[in-house]
Amino acid sequence: MTTVDPAMGAVADGAAPQGAAAAGVTDPVVSEDTVEQAAASPEQPQPHRELGLKDDEYQRIRDILGRRPTDAELAMYSVMWSEHCSYKSSKVHLKYFGETTTDEMRSAMLAGIGENAGVVDIGDGWAATFKVESHNHPSYVEPYSGAATGVGGIVRDILAMGARPVAVTDQLRFGPADAPDSQRVVPGIVAGVAGYGDCLGLPNIGGEVFFDGSFAGNPLVNAGCIGVLRADDMYTAHASGVGNKVILYGSATGLDGIGGVSVLASDTFGGDESSSAGRKKLPSVQVGDPFAEKVLIECTLEVFAADLVVGIQDLGGAGLSCATSELASAGTGGMHIDLDQVPRRADNMTAAEVLSSESQERMCAVVTPDKVQAFLDVCAKWEVPAAVIGEVTDTGRLVITHQGETVVDVPPRTVAHDGPVYQRPVQRPDQQDALQANTSASLPRPAHDELMPLLVRMAGSPNLCSRSWVTDQYDRYVRGNTVLAQPADAGVVRVADDSVRGVAMATDCNSRYTALDPYRGAQLALAEAYRNVAVSGAKPLAVTDCLNFGSPEDPAVMWQFQQAVRGLADGCRELGVPVTGGNVSFYNQTGSTAILPSPVIGVLGVVDDVRNRIPLGRNSSGDVVLLLGDTRDELDGSEWAAVEHRHLGGQPPVVDLAAERRLAELLQAVASDRLVSGAHDLSEGGLAQGLAELAVHCAEPDAGLRVSLPTTGPDGDLDAFTAMFSESSARALLTVPAQLVDQVLARCTAAGVPVQRLGEITADGALTIDGVGTVPVPQLRQVWSRTLPELFG
Repeated sequence: MTTVDPAMGAVADGAAPQGAAAAGVTDPVVSEDTVEQAAASPEQPQPHRELGLKDDEYQRIRDILGRRPTDAELAMYSVMWSEHCSYKSSKVHLKYFGETTTDEMRSAMLAGIGENAGVVDIGDGWAATFKVESHNHPSYVEPYSGAATGVGGIVRDILAMGARPVAVTDQLRFGPADAPDSQRVVPGIVAGVAGYGDCLGLPNIGGEVFFDGSFAGNPLVNAGCIGVLRADDMYTAHASGVGNKVILYGSATGLDGIGGVSVLASDTFGGDESSSAGRKKLPSVQVGDPFAEKVLIECTLEVFAADLVVGIQDLGGAGLSCATSELASAGTGGMHIDLDQVPRRADNMTAAEVLSSESQERMCAVVTPDKVQAFLDVCAKWEVPAAVIGEVTDTGRLVITHQGETVVDVPPRTVAHDGPVYQRPVQRPDQQDALQANTSASLPRPAHDELMPLLVRMAGSPNLCSRSWVTDQYDRYVRGNTVLAQPADAGVVRVADDSVRGVAMATDCNSRYTALDPYRGAQLALAEAYRNVAVSGAKPLAVTDCLNFGSPEDPAVMWQFQQAVRGLADGCRELGVPVTGGNVSFYNQTGSTAILPSPVIGVLGVVDDVRNRIPLGRNSSGDVVLLLGDTRDELDGSEWAAVEHRHLGGQPPVVDLAAERRLAELLQAVASDRLVSGAHDLSEGGLAQGLAELAVHCAEPDAGLRVSLPTTGPDGDLDAFTAMFSESSARALLTVPAQLVDQVLARCTAAGVPVQRLGEITADGALTIDGVGTVPVPQLRQVWSRTLPELFG
């Protein structure tokens, strides 16, 4: 019996493409496990456990088919029923998003949960699609290729909705910045993100970089993409119309990535994968070719423009197994596929290998017979390989043949959508009470004369320092439509060359907050991303998520997940922004040690006129600095506690989503009326970090800041330390031309947003905090900018 070997590499991928579309080259006949043979040999052992299937899951497959599965069927079910593809442990909790989405929230959505990516109406006949997905384990095994193909996969998800991808983002979490393995992982992952995105000609407009010991051995690489389309031109993944043809186009199919979903993304790392010997035992990571994807994008957009497609699906995780079963399941229910027609670049591939391959840069389209030649002609124009590999039927079955024999005969929905659903045990961890009781109140706070040196030291810490070492490796302005990018709080791009309408996106997550309180932590991530979009001058419209957690077989992890989902859903309902889709990434742990729970939240916004966006550093000397929002004594889980004391405990900051909404509406109004010269949200590092970043980004070369600290908050008097380093939410800094200050103050009062005048932009090249101290801006900039280059070269 032939089986999939999860450890197969890409050693044969340099071979000539094979299949009917490859100049008539065919495989030599090999022994293939057929449906007929499977029915005749019910007791033949099969390696279902090696492919990630539990004993009861394997028995369920036998019950569905009324026989044992063939090798190819077993491979399909194993990858499609994996945690990564089937969401079998998260479905029962993700339903809460639907239960909390109001009709008003749904009205803006053109496509939502269940599609390749969410799509929202952004006005003037335009729509935007966006999504964030994980490529965590592959990026640890092969940092460059894992990160690169993560970018490629999310771009194809956006393309499959009928949209032109216009920008990418990256959300990265690593182990300690000075850890030995970070020297391998960090530069490789950053280079992979840059190499693929830059070659595609897509600007990288934002993201995150976060370091924490829990991510040693299990970095998080979440990739995001935004696309734009005319609202009437959206496509979905379905195979309708009996007799319509199924066309596979793009790169040839090879052995790379076999088992990548079922083994890499749906299991924990053991203790030995940190060694090169251990990594070699893991499945091959997909090999990306961004130049092939670039022509695939242009070819696909021309196919859309010519109205040549009924339905379309990208090939990412689970490869042809996913594309064929999902297309058939979402359509009229029947499909026949002939694997002999699949172009290949490896010799002697079995049906199981062809179906499980996660070779990149491939798409699957459903085309009416009368348009097949026109479709193939477009592919030929772009020199994109294409082959008709099957057709839509009315049998209600997905039938796949190989070398003249039937190797798959299954109800497609049982593969794609009706996989196992687990009600995993959920239990609040025993240590949660102790964690929350261990507050930062017991930590020694700095003396008054230590506050300014602390500000400088904190500004140079790995989680607060400049990200230029990362972002300078990315092209942020290719295509010429980028309006805001790093170091702005949100990225903004125009929807088209001839339009002033723009879309904004920000992603955020504070993993420490989520560890302290998953419900509140998810809401704080939502609030920060929402606020970052708002400080760009955009109106927040919709949400996507990438939920990164440890093993779902751990009841404590499932409690974290359940609480985070409910917190996010409840928060979105209060803010009036729908969750349009997302991604769940489980098994992010090494051995029994899970990562800090990390629900990465992406918020998409719209700017009616990008000329009204708010940059970070357009200000000039004489501009007044305003603090919006209330400051409380909230230092649990803060950067100060982590950097100075390696402490994690207590309660995260208070969440006030009503205040966030008022702040966002105010920011949109003052942006639209061009009343402010700059804006910056306050989050990690508090007001001290916000002032430091404002100082180093001032537009004038000799600019500085002179400010006084707030002395009172809603809970009483504030000492200087609390005023500087508290991480209270719903706050932002504004810089306002002096002649417009009274107008802005009046707007704040009318909107119910607390505001304090802190000081002004100066021309003395120093950051001065009255009563605390002074630091020259060049010195501050040097400390802030040198950390990552010194660590990673």
